[in-house]
Amino acid sequence: MTGLIRFISLLAIMNWFSVATFAQQPVSEAKLTPVGQQSEPVDNIEDNQSKSVQKQSSGTSNDRLFFVLPNFLTLETAQASPLSPHEKFKVVMQGAFDYVQYPWYALLSGISQAENSEPGYGQGSTGYAKRYGAAFADGTIESFMTGAILPSLLRQDPRYYQLGQGSFLHRAGYSTSRLFVTRTDSGQAQFNFSETLGSALAAGLSTYTYHPTSDRTLANTVNVWATQVSYDALTNVAKEFWPDIRRKLRKK
Repeated sequence: MTGLIRFISLLAIMNWFSVATFAQQPVSEAKLTPVGQQSEPVDNIEDNQSKSVQKQSSGTSNDRLFFVLPNFLTLETAQASPLSPHEKFKVVMQGAFDYVQYPWYALLSGISQAENSEPGYGQGSTGYAKRYGAAFADGTIESFMTGAILPSLLRQDPRYYQLGQGSFLHRAGYSTSRLFVTRTDSGQAQFNFSETLGSALAAGLSTYTYHPTSDRTLANTVNVWATQVSYDALTNVAKEFWPDIRRKLRKK
């Protein structure tokens, strides 16, 4: 339930940012200007699109879900050059320590404090600080495990390739199936050990190190793992349909 609340909160934040951005800018600027960047002349549309294509051809993206959340490992093309281990670590680090992560984890910590989840942290400013540090560490460890460490060791591709066609159910099914099916660096289909095993290792590492002693149980570890996988599944669905939403917003 907590994971669902957190994901709904994320959608609400992204929606608020996107609505606020379009409401405050002229139409000609809103369809070109991501949050946090200055508007650009209409004459630069083709240049911006060309840069975006060049960025994707290099193996990563400069996109943001709902113009806010880092979406650097999502590609709208079916073909891309393989990422080196250095590139995998670099892009994951960029996303893990992106400016939007800090207020996002602050919100998650506030929700956890209000629900008094993991009571061992206590309440007050000290309890909140502990929850903030744990939430940031949880997300960062999981990102590196699933996007950099295991993909480098197993030579798997951590990127999400948008399907972009077919019915809603077909595309939704495709996006969730990417939790279990991924590409190798050579382009072959393979079971997604990086996601399933990586998230499990991250859950175990965080639970048995810096979380309260009373919560260091197998049941809690499984719960954390299930929450992370569920969150990643919902995020994949958002990644699949976000380009369609973005194009419609820009047309308006």
